[in-house]
Amino acid sequence: MMRFRRRALLKSSVLAGATNLAPSLFGRTQETPEELKKIGSATKTRFAVNVEMWWTNLPFLDRIRRTAELGFPAIEFWPLKGKDLPAIAALTKELGVEVAQFTAWGFKPGMNDPANHDAFEAAIVEACSAAKQLRCKLATVVAGDDIPGMSQEEMHANVITALKRVAPIAEQHDLTLILEPMNIRVNHKGHCLYGSGPTMRIVQEVASTHVKINWDLYHMQITEGDLCGHLKEGLESKTIGYLQLADHPGRHEPGTGEVHYNRVLKEAYDLGYRGYVGLECTPLKDEVTAARRVAAADIW
Repeated sequence: MMRFRRRALLKSSVLAGATNLAPSLFGRTQETPEELKKIGSATKTRFAVNVEMWWTNLPFLDRIRRTAELGFPAIEFWPLKGKDLPAIAALTKELGVEVAQFTAWGFKPGMNDPANHDAFEAAIVEACSAAKQLRCKLATVVAGDDIPGMSQEEMHANVITALKRVAPIAEQHDLTLILEPMNIRVNHKGHCLYGSGPTMRIVQEVASTHVKINWDLYHMQITEGDLCGHLKEGLESKTIGYLQLADHPGRHEPGTGEVHYNRVLKEAYDLGYRGYVGLECTPLKDEVTAARRVAAADIW
């Protein structure tokens, strides 16, 4: 009887503890502004909210305001086209929010085709100007989708040529270009660059202090797994310029899938990474719940 009572008491205390913990992790119905701001400001990891994927029902500038309200120190976004750069620069300065990175060159046209290298150079010149305006030091570039009749080796060689061509421009303007490999199992079938190995080889061949990797842990998980092992290789080789994350499956925030991000974020921190980690994920339920799950993943 005594053993039963002790087990019952232990079970009730664990349940009570979980009940008390849940609001602090996954939100309450009425948080004060001060409570909301503590969500993103109290983490060891510095997170950058992807405002293309969070608060998609709001105007773009309001998404930046929501980022500040949740206490996150930075945003990231995709193409420059269609963005009011002076307004973004003014608002981020007013709110004390940084622009961690934006996309300077997307999937199409691919830089893996020499026919597009002039346009690629022009886009990088434009990105350097925009980055100064936004007080931003990083810009993502994408290799491109498969080209019929061209081998992967040839396409990668063309990517190296393109990056070597623009590297002096990036260096002159102190803008680091971060090359992002994708995954072809779920999101980007037919893309020419995926996995850490080929991307590290490209960056090492370009050999510029201002050409690195946008190391998206979501894509890496799907492509190759062993996140901590490969992350160690990337950071020790100094080829990583930026980290992004999302859980898998679903591409939602940490805590919704199979990745134990507490372990992965600790590994990055222990290896000396202090840059921003982009939250390129779609909130599963709502943004406050997603933010609390992100904060919970940063506990170790």
